[in-house]
Amino acid sequence: MREPRFWQLRRDNGFSIFPSLLAPVSYFWGAAGRLRRYYTTPETAAVPIICIGNLTVGGTGKTPLALTLAERLIKSGEFVHFLTRGYGGTEHGPLQVDLARDTAANVGDEPLLLAQIAPTWVAVDRTEGAAAAARSGARVIIMDDGFQNPSLKKDFSLLVVDAHAGLGNGRLVPAGPLRERVDDAIKRTSAVMIVGRGHAADGLAARARNNGLPVFRAILRATKAPDLDGKQVFAYSGIGRPEKFFATLKELHALVVGVQEFPDHHMFTEADAQRLLLRARDLGATLVTTEKDRVRLRNAPEGSARARLREATLIVPVRALIAELGSLEALIRDAMMQSRHPRRQ
Repeated sequence: MREPRFWQLRRDNGFSIFPSLLAPVSYFWGAAGRLRRYYTTPETAAVPIICIGNLTVGGTGKTPLALTLAERLIKSGEFVHFLTRGYGGTEHGPLQVDLARDTAANVGDEPLLLAQIAPTWVAVDRTEGAAAAARSGARVIIMDDGFQNPSLKKDFSLLVVDAHAGLGNGRLVPAGPLRERVDDAIKRTSAVMIVGRGHAADGLAARARNNGLPVFRAILRATKAPDLDGKQVFAYSGIGRPEKFFATLKELHALVVGVQEFPDHHMFTEADAQRLLLRARDLGATLVTTEKDRVRLRNAPEGSARARLREATLIVPVRALIAELGSLEALIRDAMMQSRHPRRQ
């Protein structure tokens, strides 16, 4: 889905009636979430659970953060598995993602991206997914999303917020982008991560610090990217905030001569592929996209327009460059240690 414009805070002193009209629905949304969390007793997994979650609907940079933290833990000898809902896929799981067999249609796009780094489990029931991962050798599980899911006890929860978008208009879905009330979220948070450049999340950062929570900052930086310096490119993307990707291309000094935005998790059709190929040809530009977009084309039938688009497109991978990464890792390791060797009361 595309984020409605009225979800964002109006900086031109304009007014939209939609948030007020949708406020009653938002009230029931928030109440339903609070009741679910109140009456659900979280189950404790056999291994530590690290949750990378967010407070708003839309892209905040959770997956690049999950990848960065997993790579860091793997380098230190940890047996990391990912656990995710598999948004956009049909599989309920628990299922371990098989890159040779699974597609974005059945497991979603993010699990395919995560599975390139570590074993990844798709499970609507997070408790069953965590149990399956533990039985398969996981020593720590990183949840990509799931902060609002109360079924599984988290040992460390990192709440991720976009620095430019912040909390939008500060209202709950559907009147705004918030998944739950800020105060409720802060009570269950171990640390806050502000991703990107901007000041829209400064108020949340201050509230977090006032509640004794550490606040970290990160930017998304291209890694192992092709040389795009001075190259004319046509960029396409269907992620939460495509403008972040387009800004990354400019940081790589690419000459962005055209862009095409799609809804988040968009499954590219043959018609989409044909239009993109023709547009790039007419512009004399090289096609570029994100890793997350590219995995939705990985199983396109040979000879199809989607397969030709896949072969013609350069990928620009991104990871989170985290300030004070050592301090964040120390907090996570302490939480893992507490889970493995709980202190006696």
